[in-house]
Amino acid sequence: MAAQTKVAVIYYSATGITYQMAQAVCEAAGDAGADVRLRKVRELAPDEAIRSNSGWQAHRLETQDVPEAMVDDLAWADVVILGAPTRYGMVAAQLKQFIDTTGPLWAQGALANKVYSAFTSTATSHGGQETTLTSLFNVFYHWGGVVVTPGYTDTSQFIAGNPYGPSHTSNNGEIAPDAVALGACALTARRAVQMGAALKAGLAA
Repeated sequence: MAAQTKVAVIYYSATGITYQMAQAVCEAAGDAGADVRLRKVRELAPDEAIRSNSGWQAHRLETQDVPEAMVDDLAWADVVILGAPTRYGMVAAQLKQFIDTTGPLWAQGALANKVYSAFTSTATSHGGQETTLTSLFNVFYHWGGVVVTPGYTDTSQFIAGNPYGPSHTSNNGEIAPDAVALGACALTARRAVQMGAALKAGLAA
């Protein structure tokens, strides 16, 4: 019997929008038979900034028991799915800081030959969803990974409209991810697990 595909879902979320997307990714990956780890990256903002925003403070309390991501989570996984909100069309600094700690694993070749995917959210329409996702893909290319996206592989994607990955417009955190965004998360997770299992089997053959 083949071993379970191991999936690490690593995210950053300030007020909970991207966290909800991460949960949907985890649920779908688990339903697809994967062994799933949900991990948040370390918060970099000062406490006074977090306390000044009630949604930010509430979300920090809500997720206080979610373990923080370690580079060992990347080494463990067959599939890595990263998620973070956009900041000026780029990935949030908290996730970027975590990425910047992966040099030793990269130098060992330990990040190569894994499946990678990503998801994001923005405050406004045209807020950099595509550029954030493709900037993460640049990281995956450097790591030697296999990038899996939802593409237009399901009719739902013609409604979601983003072939690069799940994305959501939150209206500055006021609108939770809807069925379309969460469906794109689930589709991406299922495809990543499927491709991860196939890659793992091929490398083992």
